[in-house]
Amino acid sequence: MTIVLALIVLLAGSAFLPRWWSHRVADQANGSFTSGIGLGLFYGFAFTLVALIVLWVGLRRIRSWKGRLLLLGVALLISSPNLLTLGIVLGPGRAAHAGERTLDVDAPGFRASSLIGFLIAVLVVLVIGMMLRSRRRSRNDADALRRELAETRRSPDDH
Repeated sequence: MTIVLALIVLLAGSAFLPRWWSHRVADQANGSFTSGIGLGLFYGFAFTLVALIVLWVGLRRIRSWKGRLLLLGVALLISSPNLLTLGIVLGPGRAAHAGERTLDVDAPGFRASSLIGFLIAVLVVLVIGMMLRSRRRSRNDADALRRELAETRRSPDDH
């Protein structure tokens, strides 16, 4: 029974959501190329960045599988604007094609700039992660050198 209900919800969502999302974006962009690009960059960047930060922080603190699955669900919910856009771009159904046409006409540039915003957010998170790792490594190296210096000062000179 649950599987049948899930399939019905999936089919209804795949017929409704791409059209609905494309019209929400089109209403915001109002046919402007600049607005379409700006919205795409914003949605792609902001919702990816927040979702990745939630995952990063949460995975470091949550150890149970149930908690991690819930965290993944929250991150997917946060990134839903990007997932809806991806569904329009990759979706094989009529609703996805209708969404593509709506975005092409009423929010030009949205789809490509959404991808660019997504890639920038991923790059920002990777760079910040590398910087934090480098900082932690440098701090550990400095602590080891301080301990070594303190040991050499305490021990008598072997000369």
